[in-house]
Amino acid sequence: MSADPNNYASDMSRLQMEISVAEFFEKNRHLLGFENPTKAMLTCVREAVDNSLDACEEAKILPEVYVEIKGVNGSEDHYLIVVEDNGPGIVKSEVPYVFGKLLFGSKFHRLKQSRGQQGIGISGAVLYAQLTTGKPTRVYSRVGDGKVYVFDVMIDTQKNEPRILNYMELDSEGHGVRIEMEIKGRYVRGRQSVLEYLRAVSLMNPFAQIVFVEPNGNELVFERKIEELPPEAKEIKPHPHGIEFGMFLRMLKDTKAKTLVNFFVNEFSRVGKDTAMEICALAEISPDRTPQRITREEAERIWDVVQKMKFYAPPTNCLSPVGSEAIEKSLKAEFNPEFVAAVSRKPSVYRGNPFLVEVGIAYGGDLDPEGPVTIYRFANKMPLLYQQPACVITRAIADVDWKRYGLSQPSGSLPYGPLAIAVHFASVWVPYTSEGKEAIAAYPEIMKEIKLTLQEVGRKLSTYLSAKKREKMRQRRISIFMRYSPEVVAAIHKLTCVDEKTVEEAITNLLRTKGLHNKEETEAVVEDVVQEAEEVEDIIEGVEDKDVDSGQESKGLKEKRIEDINEGVKFQSNPPADVTENDSTIESREGKNENKGNDEDASTPSTLKKWMVIE
Repeated sequence: MSADPNNYASDMSRLQMEISVAEFFEKNRHLLGFENPTKAMLTCVREAVDNSLDACEEAKILPEVYVEIKGVNGSEDHYLIVVEDNGPGIVKSEVPYVFGKLLFGSKFHRLKQSRGQQGIGISGAVLYAQLTTGKPTRVYSRVGDGKVYVFDVMIDTQKNEPRILNYMELDSEGHGVRIEMEIKGRYVRGRQSVLEYLRAVSLMNPFAQIVFVEPNGNELVFERKIEELPPEAKEIKPHPHGIEFGMFLRMLKDTKAKTLVNFFVNEFSRVGKDTAMEICALAEISPDRTPQRITREEAERIWDVVQKMKFYAPPTNCLSPVGSEAIEKSLKAEFNPEFVAAVSRKPSVYRGNPFLVEVGIAYGGDLDPEGPVTIYRFANKMPLLYQQPACVITRAIADVDWKRYGLSQPSGSLPYGPLAIAVHFASVWVPYTSEGKEAIAAYPEIMKEIKLTLQEVGRKLSTYLSAKKREKMRQRRISIFMRYSPEVVAAIHKLTCVDEKTVEEAITNLLRTKGLHNKEETEAVVEDVVQEAEEVEDIIEGVEDKDVDSGQESKGLKEKRIEDINEGVKFQSNPPADVTENDSTIESREGKNENKGNDEDASTPSTLKKWMVIE
C-alpha cells in the first residue's frame, strides 16, 4: 500500500532548512583551495598576504610582510602559520567579522582593482584551521592608537557568525596586523610551494619587502626593488554594458535618484544628461518618471535601448598597473638574464569591465636552456600557481607562433628555451574559473589582448636574438679567416715585398676596426692562430710554393689581390684539401641561418618579527 502523498509532502517539508554559507564551505572546502595539505598551506598564506598587500597599498604604505611557518610539537603535518604586516590595521569592532564571517568584506561592491574581491579568503583560512585542528585563529591589530587588540576567533558555521573565545587589550605602538593560525598541512619546496609563491609575489610587487622563515629556520628576504607604490586605483561606477538585466532591475528599485534621467547620470559611468535623455526618448518613457515605479515591461524596453547604444569605454583610472620599467627591474633581479623586455598595453574592456595586460620576458641567464619556457601568471598582482592548463594566459602563450621570434615550439604546445614569461592581468573584476582563484576564464577580449601583448614583446625578443645571431656569425667568420692568416701574411709578403710583421699588424688593425670589438679580443684570436700555425709549421714548410713569377704577374692583378685581402671577404687562399669542404659548408649554412634570422643574505626588518607576541 503506497504512502499518503499529503503526509509524505508534510514530512519532507519539516526537513527543509536554511544552509549557511559557512556550513556549505565546511563541506566543500575544496572549492576554496583546501583540497590537499600542500595546497591548503599555500592557500592560507596566500589569503593573508593578499590582504596585507591590499591594506598597505590603500593606506599608501610601502609594504613590509613577515611570513613564518614552523612545526608544532615536532609533527610533520601540524604547522603554525604567522603572517604580519605594517599596514594600517583593522579597527577593533571589525576584527571579528573580517576573520569570522564568510562573505564579509569591503571589496565585493567596489569597481576598482584589488587583490581580494569575494570576501571569503581569510575567513575561509580561519574555517580550515578550526576544521583541521579545532583551534581558534589569533589576530593582533594595531591602528596607531597606542593599543594592540588581540582576538581568538572561530566561526559558528551554522550561523556564519564569529565566535570570540578570548579578547585582550594591551599597550603597543605602531600599526599593522598579525595572524597566527594552526593548520594541518604539508610544507614542500617546488613549483607550487609557499616559497615559490612568495618569490612570484615579489616579482610582480617590486615595491614590497617580504621576509620568509621556513620550518627549518632558514630565513629568506625578498628585497624591495623600487621605492614607490604603483598609481592608486580609483573606484568607478558600473558601465551600462557591464551589467545584466536582473541587476538593472535591482538598481532601479534601490536608487536614491528621483527621476529616470538622474538615475542614469548618477548610477552609471560614461552616461551624461544628453545621453540619458536620448535613452528615454528611444524607449518612449518620460525622463521624469520615478525609477522605482518603472514596470518590468518598461525596464525591458529601456534595457534593449541601452544594449544597442554605443557608449565611451569606462574610465581606466580604476586600474593600477605595475609598469614595464618596474617589471623589467624585477626580472633582472630574479633571473640575472642577458635580455629583458616588458610591455604594458592600453586598457581594454570585457563585459563592460576595464582590464589591461602586462607582459615581461627574461631570456638567458639562470634559466633552463633545454626545457619549456617558465610561465608566471598573475591576476591583480598576485600569482596563480594551480590549474595552469585551464587558464587563458597559458592558452594564449601556446597559441602564439614563437618560431617567428626565434624559439623552438612543438605544434600546439608551449615554446622551448631559456625564457621566463610573466603575464599580469589587471581588472576591476577578475573572471576566475572557480572560488579558489586559480585560473582566469577565456573571454575572447581577454584572449585577444594577451596574445597582442605577447606578440609585441616577442618582436623585441626576435630583434635581440637576430642581432645576437648575426654577431655570432660575424665572429665565426673572422675566426675562420684568422685560421689562415699566416698563409695570408706570407702571400701578401711575396706579392708586395712588405715586411711580414707590418702585414700582420695591418690585418689585425682591419679586424679590430671592422670585426672584433676590442683590442684584447683581437690579440687573443691572433695569438690562437699563431699557435695553431706554429703547430703545423713543419707541414707548411714541406709544401712547395707555387711557381709564381711576381715579375711576370701584372701589376693590376697584384693590386686586385691586395684589395681583396683588405676587404676580408673575396680572398681565395689555398687551405688544406681536407678542410676546404667543411669550411665552405659552414659558411653556406651560416648564410642561410642569417637570412632566416632576419625574418640572500639580509636581515629581518626591525619593524617586524614578533612585535606583538604575547607569552
